[in-house]
Amino acid sequence: MGDMVAEDEVRLIEAGSNPTRFARGWHCMGLADSFRDGRPHEIKVFGQTAVVFADSSGKLHMIDAFCRHMGGNLAKGTIKGDEIACPFHDWRWNGEGRCTNVPYARRTPLRARTTTWLTLERNGLLFAWNDPQGNPPPPHVTIPEIEDYGTDRWSSWSWKSYLVEGAHCREIVDNVVDMAHFFYVHYQIPHYFKNVFEGHVATQHMRSTGREDIKTGVQMDLPEAVTRSEASYYGPSFMLDTIWTESGGETIEAKLVNCHYPISPDSFLLQYGIIVERKPGTGVEQAEEMARTFTDGLEVQFLQDVEIWKHKSRIENPLLTEEDGPVYQLRRWYQQFYVDVEDVTPEMVQRFEFEVDCEAAVAKWQAESRENAARENSAQA
Repeated sequence: MGDMVAEDEVRLIEAGSNPTRFARGWHCMGLADSFRDGRPHEIKVFGQTAVVFADSSGKLHMIDAFCRHMGGNLAKGTIKGDEIACPFHDWRWNGEGRCTNVPYARRTPLRARTTTWLTLERNGLLFAWNDPQGNPPPPHVTIPEIEDYGTDRWSSWSWKSYLVEGAHCREIVDNVVDMAHFFYVHYQIPHYFKNVFEGHVATQHMRSTGREDIKTGVQMDLPEAVTRSEASYYGPSFMLDTIWTESGGETIEAKLVNCHYPISPDSFLLQYGIIVERKPGTGVEQAEEMARTFTDGLEVQFLQDVEIWKHKSRIENPLLTEEDGPVYQLRRWYQQFYVDVEDVTPEMVQRFEFEVDCEAAVAKWQAESRENAARENSAQA
C-alpha cells in the first residue's frame, strides 16, 4: 500500500539532463553542392569545429578545422589542389587528415594527422558519420536512395536551416509519435496515425486533412486535400518523408527531408527541404515554385515547434494519455544511439507497432475548427 499515489498528490517533473555524448549515426550536413564553391566551410558539430572542402575531383571531405601545428583555423585558409592550406603557416592537409606538405620545411612530421569524419553523398546531400567509439557504420545502417533522384522526375531541393539553441535534439525526434501536436502546431487533423520501430529505423504513418479554420500555404490547403505521409528516421537525426497529397482527382508526390545535427548538448542545426515530382506537362520552373511554396509553409510550422522548444521544460516523465502515442517506447529506441554498441539491448531495436485511435480526437477537433471558423466569419461580418 505504501506505493499507492494519492489522487491529490502533485506530480513533479523529472527534468533529467542532456547527454554529453553525441549520437552514433549518419548526420546530414546540408546540400552537397553548397560545399563545392572552391572555398572551405566551417561547421560547428559534435562539440567540435570541422571544415568541409572539395578536392580537385569534387569529392567532399570533412576534417577537424584546427591545424595541429599552431592551431590555425583551416576554414579561414584556402584550397590548393587536393589539400586545404592553413592560413597561418600554409601547412597542407588532405581529406584523409594527413599533412602532405610543409612548404618551408625539409621534412613533414610523420605524426601530422588530424581528426576526420567518414562522409557519404546521397540524394544531393552530404552526410557525416559520428561514432564516439570510432567504429565504421554497419553495412545495413545507411541512407536510402530516392528513386530517380537527379532526373527530370523531381524538382531540385528547396532547402532551409535554422539554429536551435537551448534545447536538445531529442525534442524534434519526440514528434514522431506526437499525434496531437499536429492539430495545434502544424494545422493538420490526423485521421490515421501509426508508429513502427525496428532496428535503427522509426517510422510514422499518417493520413490527414487540413484544418478548416487555418490556411498555411502548404499542400494541405488544396481544396479537400487528403495527405498521406510515410516518414522514417534512419538513425537518430535524418528523416525522409514521402508525402502524397490527393486533391481534385490528382495526386502530388513530394519528398520531405527533416534533419538536424548536434552542435552542443543543448543546441543543434535544424534543416529541412522538399523536392516535388514533376507531372507531365509541368515545367521546371513550375515544379521549383511548388517546392518553394511547400518549404515556405513548412517553415511556419517548424518555427512554431522551435518556439515551443525554446520555452518548454526538459521532461523525463511525461504524463500521457493513450492518444499521446508511444513516447516512452520511442525514447527507448532513441537511446540505442547514445550507448556503446555492446550496450544496445534487444528492447531498443526489436519491432514495435502502435496505432493511435484518432476517432474521438478528430470529432472534437473538427467541432473546434468549425467553431473557430464561425467566430472568424462573424467577426468579419
